[in-house]
Amino acid sequence: MNTRLEQLQSKFETLRIDAFLVTNTVNKRYLTGFDGDGVVLVTASKTYVITDSRYETALAASDHEFDVVITRYYLEVAAQLISKQQISVLGFEDSLPFHDYDQIDELMSSDIVPMTHLIEKMREIKSVDEIKTLKRACELTVKGFNALLPLIKPGVTERYLANRLDAIMRDLGAEKASFDTIVASGKRAALPHGAATSKMVQIGEMITIDFGYEFDGYTSDLTRTVALGDPGEELRRVYDIVRQAQQAIIDAVKPGVTGKQLDTIGRQIISAAGYGDYFNHGTGHGIGLDIHEGPALSTRSEDQMMPDNVITVEPGIYLPQLGGIRIEDDILVTESGHQILTTGPTDLVVL
Repeated sequence: MNTRLEQLQSKFETLRIDAFLVTNTVNKRYLTGFDGDGVVLVTASKTYVITDSRYETALAASDHEFDVVITRYYLEVAAQLISKQQISVLGFEDSLPFHDYDQIDELMSSDIVPMTHLIEKMREIKSVDEIKTLKRACELTVKGFNALLPLIKPGVTERYLANRLDAIMRDLGAEKASFDTIVASGKRAALPHGAATSKMVQIGEMITIDFGYEFDGYTSDLTRTVALGDPGEELRRVYDIVRQAQQAIIDAVKPGVTGKQLDTIGRQIISAAGYGDYFNHGTGHGIGLDIHEGPALSTRSEDQMMPDNVITVEPGIYLPQLGGIRIEDDILVTESGHQILTTGPTDLVVL
């Protein structure tokens, strides 16, 4: 099987480039396993990790399929290698900061061509090992959430719950949180990205908890909304609508369906129930080395689901001055359909 570097090199002829400069940290890690400061230069026959002496000892002790060049002047040395090898056309990531673009425009003897999501598209299709790691991350994330439930009591703060969840996840082996954990209760649950605060949770409130943790570099992403006591008839009804919308979307996940089609399925259910104006974000996204990857599930996304994508499905309804509901699961796209990785019931939990 070709390595990731070989897969990238095989695209050069079609892309009409002779080399590719990688500056995005996650993409550097994906291709080489190295995620320190520096750049990666991939030519048709060789790969160079250009970094500084802080990483020299660790790289010397590791097995790798690239040459290491030690310097403090990453782009200048990359330019020297390009000139020495008489490279005519250099591709680079179009996410490159303008300051760095200005440098390579001045330094490079070759033509330079921006490339959009070249490595990111490769990352969307997970390998057997990546899927195994993501399954473990999802399994432990569900385990962590279940361990948090007994701690949700009237009078504890949102921040307390976020901190306890962090401790639970690290005890389970997580390396770090993928983003600031969202714990939003009561009226604050109407904020889709409501960071945890000193607000105390109270009887009768819905509490939305959205979190993701990295295990061996790969992240989970899970959202659950629970009730502390009876939340009232409307919020119960809204919860059921979101749950039905999410299940309908998940049921439709298979190779070939587009992100727009999946988004439409859930959005139509929510709109038919009268809450279309209160679903104000996309339906989902890919996960992997990063918390937000392709393919996208949104109103405009023409991304087609492919076998070995891992995506989130996370519809929500957010009612100002009342509260909000979001339910999110991680889904593996398979040859014949899909597999839910964050297993467990999504019926409303009333504590």
